[in-house]
Amino acid sequence: MLSQITSQGTDHSDGFLRLHEIFNLNLNADLVVLSTCQTGRGENIRGEGIVGMTRGFMFAGAEQVVVSLWNVNDQATAELMSQFYQDMLASGETPATALRQAQLALWEEYQDPRLWAAFTLQGDWEN
Repeated sequence: MLSQITSQGTDHSDGFLRLHEIFNLNLNADLVVLSTCQTGRGENIRGEGIVGMTRGFMFAGAEQVVVSLWNVNDQATAELMSQFYQDMLASGETPATALRQAQLALWEEYQDPRLWAAFTLQGDWEN
C-alpha cells in the first residue's frame, strides 16, 4: 500500500517511503517509473553491493524499473515522461524502446544530455 490513508480512512504513514518498506512490498508490476532526482543511486553496503530503490523495487516484484542517475530538470523530465508514456502506451512500444525514443526526441530539443540522459531502464530490457 503506497497510500498514507488506510482503507478504514485512518492515517498510517508519515508520508515517506523508506527502503525497508519497499523491500517489504509484494508487487506484481511489469514496470515501476521513478521520475525524480537520483532515484537510481544507492549506497554501497559491504558484503551486499549497491542497495537502493532499484534493487528494492525489483526485490518487491517489479520486472523493470526506470530511474534517474542524477538531479533532473523538472521541465525536461515532464517532457521526457510525457513522450515516454505516449510511445509506450499509445504506440505499444516496449519500455526500453519508448525510453530511447523519448530521449532521442528530447535530444532534438535540448542538446545538453544532462536534461534527458539521466534516465535508465533496469531489469528485463527485452520486454
